[in-house]
Amino acid sequence: MSHYFPSVEELVAEAFGTAATAELDALIPAERPDGTPTEHLARFLARTTGDPAWDDISALWINARHLSRYRPALREQVARQEADWRARLTGLITDGVDRGEFRTPAPVVVALQILVVLDGLSADGTLTPDEVPPQVARMAITTAERELSLAQGTLAPL
Repeated sequence: MSHYFPSVEELVAEAFGTAATAELDALIPAERPDGTPTEHLARFLARTTGDPAWDDISALWINARHLSRYRPALREQVARQEADWRARLTGLITDGVDRGEFRTPAPVVVALQILVVLDGLSADGTLTPDEVPPQVARMAITTAERELSLAQGTLAPL
């Protein structure tokens, strides 16, 4: 191991980066040859708000952000991953604006709002899905619909 990673800190940072990149590629593929931006955003929101598999990556993000306060290599990796996630979601929203599906003057602001809501929803890891009121569970979807001038229900789970 020491041949590839000079320290455990470097290994942890690389492991986090690999996991976060894989999840990003699954949630918002860089190349989206099939489907519309609306369909891709709806899939992203369905997975991040209703798929239990998302809970694992959310816990990983929470832990990585906490530990990054003390580990410079992990802090750099978290910052790089956050930038990649913002860019990928902003790109999807910009694509939707360019195609006339979404209306917003600031795709990056909407991307950040969606990500902040998703982070907030995952912050309380003790709640079970049954304990979260539907209005709260749908906050990322309703935020996206409102901010992109979409009719209510447009981004409802597919």
